[in-house]
Amino acid sequence: MDLEFRIPLGDWVDVGLDWLLATFAAVFAFIRTIFLAAYDSLEWVLTTPPSWVIILVFAAIAYAAKGWKLALGTAVGFLLIVGVNQWDNAMESFALVIVATVVAILLSVPAGILAASSSTASAIIRPILDFMQTMPAMVYLIPALVMFRVGVVPGIIATIIFSMAPGVRFTELGIRGVDKEVVEAGYAFGSSPGSILRKIQLPLAMPTIMAGINQVIMLALSMVVIAGMVGAGGLGGEVVASLNRIDAGLGFEAGLAVVILAIFLDRVTASVGKTSEPGGRQRAGRPAKQSLQNA
Repeated sequence: MDLEFRIPLGDWVDVGLDWLLATFAAVFAFIRTIFLAAYDSLEWVLTTPPSWVIILVFAAIAYAAKGWKLALGTAVGFLLIVGVNQWDNAMESFALVIVATVVAILLSVPAGILAASSSTASAIIRPILDFMQTMPAMVYLIPALVMFRVGVVPGIIATIIFSMAPGVRFTELGIRGVDKEVVEAGYAFGSSPGSILRKIQLPLAMPTIMAGINQVIMLALSMVVIAGMVGAGGLGGEVVASLNRIDAGLGFEAGLAVVILAIFLDRVTASVGKTSEPGGRQRAGRPAKQSLQNA
């Protein structure tokens, strides 16, 4: 005989959400105002100048990060976005991704440092990250939509929750991967835990941390389309419109613009902090020595 019982988990979630809305309505309104102001400001910066000015800035960033080949590819890619009439939509999505990524990094890196410094904190944080990564991304939109209303802010909130897990994991992995003998030598020189973190662990873990930040950006970009379902606009809104109209051409143009943004951000962030190879003892030896002297 089959067991028949019903756990009212959904009802509990609804009650909890109603309590949050009633208790922290002012907090949610403040968060919405801050995120909306940050998004509007960045969108204004990206869309007000002529497109060729922004393209030159992006090309200069690409050149500084990786050289003339990436700069040329960046210019061609963004000119293609202009050519398919997706420039404003691309800059709106770019602004959303940047705001969400900055907040996700500000949350994930300290959480990763905490997890690396405490086994108890790591044991608590790890299942939370598992939940965040395996829960379908669209589920995050429901409470975000209730708390922050239709628009770009629910998309930013859902993007932050969905994308921050790799930042925490890679930060913890990078710090835990620092040679314990180097850390012990730092203590032997009389360095404080904070000094060791700033001058030894973080510099040596930076390639791994940057790999995590790269993944945060990629996951944030993957949320662009889903955010378009709650009125975030941008390229996600174009993809949703193409689905509603069964317009394959429009969907391809918007999707191609997302790909160009992803390649640009991936190549630039992958180049930042790539001064040493993780696991390479000879390459890591000199930075470690310098870090010990500075600590």
